Amino acid sequence: MRFLTCIALAVPVVALAFAATNGHSQPKPSSKGLLVVANQFEHTALIVDPDTRKEVGKVSVGVNGHEVAVSPDGKFAYLPIYGNSGVGKPGTDGNSVDVVDIANRKLAYSIDLGKPLRPHDPAFGPDGHLYVSAELSQSIDAIDPATHKVIAQNPTGQDESHMFALKPDGTRAYTANVHAGTVSVVDLVNHKLVKTIPVSKMVQRITIQPDGRFVFTHDQEKPRIAVIDTRSESLSSWIDLPETAYSSEPTPDGKWLISAGMKGHLFVIDLQTHKVVKTFDAPTTLGKVLIRPDGGVAFISFLAAGKIEVLDLKAWKLEPSIDLTPGVD
Repeated sequence: MRFLTCIALAVPVVALAFAATNGHSQPKPSSKGLLVVANQFEHTALIVDPDTRKEVGKVSVGVNGHEVAVSPDGKFAYLPIYGNSGVGKPGTDGNSVDVVDIANRKLAYSIDLGKPLRPHDPAFGPDGHLYVSAELSQSIDAIDPATHKVIAQNPTGQDESHMFALKPDGTRAYTANVHAGTVSVVDLVNHKLVKTIPVSKMVQRITIQPDGRFVFTHDQEKPRIAVIDTRSESLSSWIDLPETAYSSEPTPDGKWLISAGMKGHLFVIDLQTHKVVKTFDAPTTLGKVLIRPDGGVAFISFLAAGKIEVLDLKAWKLEPSIDLTPGVD
C-alpha cells in the first residue's frame, strides 16, 4: 500500500492519507480501503469510506494536526501537531505527533518530540522509520515508531522546510522551503545537507516520480511547476500551466501528473511532453492530491469548500465529491 501526507500554508489546512483495510471487527469498509483526513478546523482525524463517501469515524487530536501518514500495516495514522498558525506565521509551536488507532477509532498515544519543532508532513520510508519535517530545527527528523523516539536529525539548511518528498530507496529527501523559494537535497544515510537548489521567490509542496527520476515543486509567483533532475540535483525544466498550482502528484505508472490549481481547476499533465492534456473544474481553495495505490482514482481535498473531489483516472471524469466540513485537506 501507499500513503501520502498533507500540506501546509499560511492558512490552516489538513491532510489526506490512504489506509488499507485489514479485517477488523468494524462495519464492512470500502473494498478499496479507507481515507484518513486531518481536519485542522475541527482538530480531528476523520476516517472516510471512499465508496459510500461517508465519514465512518472521527478522533480528536491536538491543535493543529498537519498532514497524516498511515503505517505500512494500515493500523495507525500519524498526525504531526504543528501548532495554531500557518507556515512562517506567529503562533504556537507544536512538539508532538498524535497516533490514531484506525480500527478502534481512537487516539492511541502521542509521540513527544522533546522540544518545539512545528512538525509537519509525515511519511514512512522503506526503512520503516517515520520521517517528519521539523521546521524550527531546519531538519527532517527520523522517528522509530517502535520506541517512539527521534533517532536522527537530517539538516535542510533552510527556514520553512515544510513539505518533503522521499526518494524511493529512502536515501534522500527533497524539501520545499516555502518563503526561501528553494529545494534542499538531504542525505538521509549520512545525515547531511547535499545541496540547496534555488527555484523561485516562494514554493509550495513537493512530490517525486515513483522511479525517483524527477522531483516537482510549485512556483507561487508564476503559473509553472519546477522539474528537478535527481541525477544532476538541479533545476532542469519548467511545466507551464494556465494558472498557479499549489500541489500535484504523479500516477504510480509515472505517466501523468495530477495538479491542483489555485483558480478553480485540476490539470492532467503528460510527463513525457510536460503539457497539460486535460482540465477539470474544481473549487478555488487550496488542495492536496492523493492518488489511490492502484492508480485508478485521484482524491483532491479543498480546505474552505470542505470537500474532496474524486477524479476517475481511467475514464477521465469527475465522480461525485466527498462532502465533509471546512478544514479538510
